[in-house]
Amino acid sequence: MNRITVLDDYQGVVARLDSVRVLDGLAVELDVLTRRISDENELLRVLRDTDTLVLIRERTRISSRLIAALPRLRLIVQTGRLSDCIDLAACARHGVAVRDGSGNPIAPAELTWALILAASRRLVGYAGQLARGRWQRSTPELADEQLGRALCGRTLGIWGYGRIGRRVAAVGDAFGMRVVAHGREQSQQAAEADGVAYLADRRDFLAQVDVLSLHLRLCAETRHLIRRDDLAAMRPDALLVNTSRAELLAPRALLDALGDGRPGAAAIDVFECEPDGVGDYLDHPCILCTPHLGFVEQDTYEAYFREAFTHVRDFIRDAGGGSAI
Repeated sequence: MNRITVLDDYQGVVARLDSVRVLDGLAVELDVLTRRISDENELLRVLRDTDTLVLIRERTRISSRLIAALPRLRLIVQTGRLSDCIDLAACARHGVAVRDGSGNPIAPAELTWALILAASRRLVGYAGQLARGRWQRSTPELADEQLGRALCGRTLGIWGYGRIGRRVAAVGDAFGMRVVAHGREQSQQAAEADGVAYLADRRDFLAQVDVLSLHLRLCAETRHLIRRDDLAAMRPDALLVNTSRAELLAPRALLDALGDGRPGAAAIDVFECEPDGVGDYLDHPCILCTPHLGFVEQDTYEAYFREAFTHVRDFIRDAGGGSAI
């Protein structure tokens, strides 16, 4: 019997997905953990009988110590694209195979626009005050009230014009926004091919945008790329939206920049050291926070786990362990 463990299913939905049927007929036991285990010693105890580990994106880091201490572990599958949360060198040393899946730009692009619209029109504040009996108010105190604003005619900046950035830009164009792009050479080529203005100078780019949306891939070159002094170039009424990776910004760069008044607001879906890292951003009057929902929706989960469980099925069958239950 091959024991498959899925980590960090915060919402308890994986076992109910249609994609689980990919495993039908295999001699497997599926164990889905809904409680996050942050202590590595406890995680070692929980996973001691696991043959196959399925990760939901980068929610848990799989260290060399963890890999070395799990002698039954033979396969790790990461949903979506492979990231640096798995110690690949340790996997190679201990004979643990690693598989990943493909990304999907649709859900994160849609969430980006949900955040842009919600933050621009102050929807969360209005809804919260309405629930407390205050009509057409977004804050408890009148002295703190601000009007939301429309997007037509304003400038949308896309930093990282790839598959997701391109979708976000297309919606901005449909809203009547001026769209500008910034990033590396690939972004420039893609933007110019789409007729989108590319601004090579970082500070000039940041100074022009009313809404800045980050869509960079996290790597050594982009980690902590955006600093407090970069954000100081933004307008005091600008909105920064990050559905990509928290580590694109230097530590505390956004919080300090908001304290300086540039930009004026932020809407963020990603945090360092999730979920605990959200604490510094919660209840900030200028920040709208969501709990890393970029890929958390039905269609993406079905696609992610169909790929993941197909990798598991193929691995088991290739290893000669695919007999029917």
